[in-house]
Amino acid sequence: MKTFHETLCMVTGAGSGIGRAVALALAGEGARLCLTDINRDGLLETIRLVGEAGGQVVAGRAFDVSDEASVMAFADEIHRTQGSVDLVMNVAGISTWGTIEGLESAHWRRLVEVNLMGPIQVLRAFVPGMINAGRGGHIVNVSSAAGLFGLPWHGAYSATKFGLRGVSEVLRFDLDHHNIGVSLVCPGAVDTGLVNTIDIVGVDRDDPDIQAMTRRFQRHAVTPARAAAAILKGVRHGRYMIFTSLDVRIGYWFQRKWAWPYEMAMRLLSAKVFRLARSRGD
Repeated sequence: MKTFHETLCMVTGAGSGIGRAVALALAGEGARLCLTDINRDGLLETIRLVGEAGGQVVAGRAFDVSDEASVMAFADEIHRTQGSVDLVMNVAGISTWGTIEGLESAHWRRLVEVNLMGPIQVLRAFVPGMINAGRGGHIVNVSSAAGLFGLPWHGAYSATKFGLRGVSEVLRFDLDHHNIGVSLVCPGAVDTGLVNTIDIVGVDRDDPDIQAMTRRFQRHAVTPARAAAAILKGVRHGRYMIFTSLDVRIGYWFQRKWAWPYEMAMRLLSAKVFRLARSRGD
């Protein structure tokens, strides 16, 4: 997909962060947008910003991507009024961290429903129409650095992001026969609203040490606009793996080429996190 002009693009999670930035970037290139987010106010704000930028939102609806009926109803509306889409961007997601003994079943289930089943339902709703239209197209699934690395306290979150990586790995070959490309985005630190709302089970977000770690993360993070630019550039070049920052790209290379340094780095990081947690519990 070399150009986005006049393409019909479906973007989930468009109410904030990377989703909003991607929607605005696509609007700037003349795409027609179908947008959704669970946050109605955030979605309306994105639609307003797209309009001010001269973009066109042909469909917008607030709902939870884990609700299959809502996903299918939105897809039916778009197919009835606009036809098949050319680009599907699964950006919507939530994050909860914690230890295996701290995370409850509800935490795991909610993450799976939103981060894994949500994108799967979006793909089921829109990809068959792309195949039947015979025009090709592209799919973008936003995973995470936690879909590549064994980051501490990310067990439940990583389960969903590794799962989405697996789905993408299969579809990149399955859909190649239909000239539909697939990209897996693995962002590192991106300064979105999620930074301040991540649920860390058993940890007080107001703790000074946690606040300091959050500030360090934000200083290191790229902006959503920069992440969106990297994603669209990757799609134009037909890349499967798309990184929004150099650190994740280098880490992924080390993981594959030099397993021992990667394992040592993960062990040291895990030890640091657990020391911090233990000191806060004393």
